[in-house]
Amino acid sequence: MLVFEFKTYGKTHQYLAIDEAIRTTQFIRNRAIRLWIEGQAKSWIELSRHCALLAKEFPFANKLNSMARQAAAERAWAAISRFYDNCRKGLPGKKGFPAFQKDCRSVEYKTSGWKLAVDRKSITFTDKNGIGKLKLKGTRDLHFYQIDQIKRVRLVKRADGVYVQFCVSVDRKEVVEPSGTAIGLDVGLKEYYTDSNGVTVENPRFLRQGEKALKRSQRQVSRKVKASKNRGKASCVLGKHHLKISRQRKDHAVKLARCVITSNDVVVYEDLRIKHLVKNHSLAKSINDASWYQFRVWLEYFGKVFGRITVAVNPAYTSQECSSCGTIVKKSLSTRTHVCQCGCVLDRDHNAARNILRQGLGTVGHTGTFMLDMSNALGESTSTLVGAILPKQVGS
Repeated sequence: MLVFEFKTYGKTHQYLAIDEAIRTTQFIRNRAIRLWIEGQAKSWIELSRHCALLAKEFPFANKLNSMARQAAAERAWAAISRFYDNCRKGLPGKKGFPAFQKDCRSVEYKTSGWKLAVDRKSITFTDKNGIGKLKLKGTRDLHFYQIDQIKRVRLVKRADGVYVQFCVSVDRKEVVEPSGTAIGLDVGLKEYYTDSNGVTVENPRFLRQGEKALKRSQRQVSRKVKASKNRGKASCVLGKHHLKISRQRKDHAVKLARCVITSNDVVVYEDLRIKHLVKNHSLAKSINDASWYQFRVWLEYFGKVFGRITVAVNPAYTSQECSSCGTIVKKSLSTRTHVCQCGCVLDRDHNAARNILRQGLGTVGHTGTFMLDMSNALGESTSTLVGAILPKQVGS
């Protein structure tokens, strides 16, 4: 599934109609959660039936396209299913009980309720909300795809305007020449990552760079009267600053992940739990600014696209263990050089990256990663325990 995004241009009454459609989507999703809590809907089929009943009961809900109402109920059922899955897995801590949404920013249509122009430069929404025809501006060309390949159309509201997303049903596969190399990555705060060859990538620290402008905009918001137009304008400026930082992080993660995947046949990285790491309030801002999880998501995505092997390994003791002899060398976080009695002297992160690579070569696959036979890449005969996040190591 590919997602193409275009910025839309319309008139004031069209933007008001989009806001109304988004509020209706939020209402239907929250109502579906309420029905599930009260025990009136115990399956997705029952929630889908309630969408038609809501349309009869509330006139504003009837204005939204029927498939858009079902898509809103699907969002509720996705939260419910995730909660059930977390309970079955027995995850420690909170299981993610479905919560009511307070700030919805998108409305999703399926295969009806919209009509794309012949020249693919405008789209018309045909439901009773009165959104009408919107101009599209973007770099993607939709002429390469048939209308029946477009499975979803979303209207997304952001700080700098409204965007239309087209979800196109296409299996993206690209073929590149094998490099015959494997690499281990150790992410950090000083350097964004250090690989098993000793190569480092600088941490861009986008939040730290834009923090001065963010603080200035936040002060402007605080000085305005609540619920006033000036406060709304100041909030929009603040939102644009946050949006810029978010886009910078995504652009950096996409480009870096694609470069790593296309340059190596096997990529091994740490299976980090970010929500546990940010409990350290001294490092929480820097950890969130690094956006390690987003980098991992794009590594796994490009691994599927280019047919590469991506492996997540347990990060425990990768910094303490000597990559040369295997001896545990205790060191604090401030100690940046690994010195072992065997004579191995390496940068702390370089030593960890070598341990990660060695551990990954004996551990194949994790949930969400493109599964391949390691023997194709390593020339070895191995057996795999599929479906585990940290499977048992396999021997050659």
